[in-house]
Amino acid sequence: MTTPEAPPAAREADEPTVVGLSRMASGSRVPTAAMRALHRVDLEDRFTGWITALAVFFLTLFLRLWHLSRPKAFLFDETYYAKDAWSLGHFGYVRTYVEGADQQILKGKTTGIWADDPSMIVHPEVGKWLIALGEKSFGMTPFGWRVSAAVIGSLMVLVMIRFVRRMTGSTALGLVGGLLLSFDGMQLVLSRLALLDIFVAFFMLLGVHLIVMDRDWFRRRMARKLEGRDAPTGQAALRLGPVRSLLFRPWLLLAGISFGLAIGTKWDAAYPLAAFGLLTWLWSAGARRSFGVRWSVLKSAVVDGIPAFIQLVVVALMVYVASWTGWLIHAHQYEEHLSSTQYTQFVSWDGQCTKENMSGVKFDRDARWPTATEKDASGVGEVTQSLRSLWYYHQDVLTFHRYFLNCATHTYGSKPIGWLLVNRPVGADAQLDIKPGEQGCDAPQDSDCLRQVLIIGTPVLWWGGVLAVIASAVLWIGTRDWRFGVAVIGTLVTWLPWLMFDTRPIFIFYAILSLPFLVLAITLVMGKLLGRTNEPSGRRTLGVIVSGSFFVLVLVNFAWFWPIWTDQLITHREWMERIWFRRWI
Repeated sequence: MTTPEAPPAAREADEPTVVGLSRMASGSRVPTAAMRALHRVDLEDRFTGWITALAVFFLTLFLRLWHLSRPKAFLFDETYYAKDAWSLGHFGYVRTYVEGADQQILKGKTTGIWADDPSMIVHPEVGKWLIALGEKSFGMTPFGWRVSAAVIGSLMVLVMIRFVRRMTGSTALGLVGGLLLSFDGMQLVLSRLALLDIFVAFFMLLGVHLIVMDRDWFRRRMARKLEGRDAPTGQAALRLGPVRSLLFRPWLLLAGISFGLAIGTKWDAAYPLAAFGLLTWLWSAGARRSFGVRWSVLKSAVVDGIPAFIQLVVVALMVYVASWTGWLIHAHQYEEHLSSTQYTQFVSWDGQCTKENMSGVKFDRDARWPTATEKDASGVGEVTQSLRSLWYYHQDVLTFHRYFLNCATHTYGSKPIGWLLVNRPVGADAQLDIKPGEQGCDAPQDSDCLRQVLIIGTPVLWWGGVLAVIASAVLWIGTRDWRFGVAVIGTLVTWLPWLMFDTRPIFIFYAILSLPFLVLAITLVMGKLLGRTNEPSGRRTLGVIVSGSFFVLVLVNFAWFWPIWTDQLITHREWMERIWFRRWI
């Protein structure tokens, strides 16, 4: 026999007295900070979550490995990174190469191509080391230099699934987020090319995911310390809250490693590191405030901010420097050959561009790295000397990026203000004027066929993502839901900094770092439309229709653009049907 439920008055009399808590619309009390911290990450079945996530991963991997070696050519900047990676894998540092090296490599020759002197590379080496891993495994072939990007791009989708699942608490929304990322054309193409951007995007997304995991870990541990079996009692516990037990933050340490690898691929990952580093401190302060600590922002800056800075930023710096180990071992080569380049000798530029490319440039022809004229040290002194040389090398690379591209132009260069709206794609490769009957071309006799690899995002996804970010900004302010803030801040810090460099040739695929946050915004808005309960309702029905329709549109759009992402043979008319705007040509 079922015991009848006690009346509300009796139930409340038996409950512990909680002072100052309001009630929700249902009449139940607002959960305490401890309850929210302990139960926020109570996710759905872990086995189902991992099995479905791995299924999407393998689907993604198949799409990226499919005919990966086609076309058999160096596409866009593969001509630099693939050869640089081969040098790193075989010599330990990047060497220069002879003229016509690309043609010799495509014919199967890899010897007698590289000189002994180092090459002036303008991006860090982590991504190239990963490309070298594929070349070591599968040879100096298009498949060999692209396979690492395919694997990393697929792993990025897996991380996206887990990231969205943690943010929303929903396995279904996690899968939707992963599939949306998998069905983006820019992510697909960059996962099929030996460029650096897919690597920096992967490590950055992993770093942000780990920072969010640290946020949950920090709050859960604080809740257990304050309200668990070993909880301190009395007001003294709330003057500062737990400190020693929160000094070492394992997820934050891993995030530091991940961001170090991201910046070790391209420097643009430094902006999200700075933004989410500040968020880490503010989240920690918010956690302490929710447990009753006064002046939590200032107090947290000392007890949380300093340890977090060490485990996130300092660790990232250490990983970054360690990623240059090959360079440091061969520092004497760089001191001998590259210590007096035009970048070292550069003094100033008046900002004028002429047919000569750079006018008003002043050089100091006697300038050299100080370490180039010093006597070679040994032991610890040699390490210090090599690190100083690396510092001077970084100054030269920074000079290159700040001044020596300002007068350059590029066919596919675009203004970052329009990147999120898909303003100007990049043609990585094109084979034009394929006549009827050639390669199976079935175009009319007065037309032709072509093949193309176009770096462009799935338009419906990006346009929907922009709307979702705007909605997220409103919801972040209106509901004070920190998750929408992650989407908004992540989008802004990976996009807005490029506006400072719009006088030089930059490309739309740099926005690949913004894509995960656009997808996060979409899934968060979907979750808002669906609501918290699975019970049938008009709102939920509308949410399912809107969210499902958008997902189907993205899938159809992905299938429609598939031929111009994967070098498929299509007629000129079929190509024009996919080039929606003149600026896409």
